Amino acid sequence: MKTSDNITAKAPARKGRNLVETVSRRIRDAITSGELKPGDKLPTESGLTEQHQVSRTVIREAIASLRADSLVEVRHGVGVFVLQPQEGLLQSGLRNVDAGRVSSIIEMLEVRAAIEIEAAGLAALRSSPAQQETIFECLEAIDRQIAAGNPTVESDRAFHFAIADSTNNPRFRELLEAIGKQMIPRSLLTEGDTSPSPADYMAQIQKEHGNIARAIAEGNDSAARDTMRTHLKGSQQRYRSLIRRP
Repeated sequence: MKTSDNITAKAPARKGRNLVETVSRRIRDAITSGELKPGDKLPTESGLTEQHQVSRTVIREAIASLRADSLVEVRHGVGVFVLQPQEGLLQSGLRNVDAGRVSSIIEMLEVRAAIEIEAAGLAALRSSPAQQETIFECLEAIDRQIAAGNPTVESDRAFHFAIADSTNNPRFRELLEAIGKQMIPRSLLTEGDTSPSPADYMAQIQKEHGNIARAIAEGNDSAARDTMRTHLKGSQQRYRSLIRRP
């Protein structure tokens, strides 16, 4: 096993760009080019922070993005390791959401609801104070991205992963990781577009996120399920409204 302490040095991400996307792309490129090989251990979080000249939050969200695409795995207490790409994984079968068909996006949201409503309820019953803190840190990260005028897709995904982790059942996260990037539908509709989502849209999303986080922190499993249901059903309704547009 090799430890990669120095992925090819890069200039710091430009101000105004999505730092999470920039850092995750750099590491992704290092993996696909062979600079980082399966089994290699990434530098520590502090090492990556110094190397890419970004915050720890950016590094965590970038790693979450790579983990969602099964490019790396996190071994708690050990480090982050590069995985062998496997095209036959379930996630490759779920990549085929047709971004040109809103109905296809709604189908994926229905699958997410089946997973995440129960995950929210279990998180309310099982989460530790540290896990609850992580959920609120992810919520604050989205707020910062909104304030900076940056896209929030990766921060949003990290929020939902944090809830899955708080169930203390690793299968919930595995299922969300299998869905991949398409679990946040706006990433499909705006692929290649670095513009932030409309302010009123994000305000509503964040209000829903906040309701979920508070219900989990209060240990109210019924409210946690209800608020997650409201969030995901609301997303379905928002995308159905696109179908109805003349």
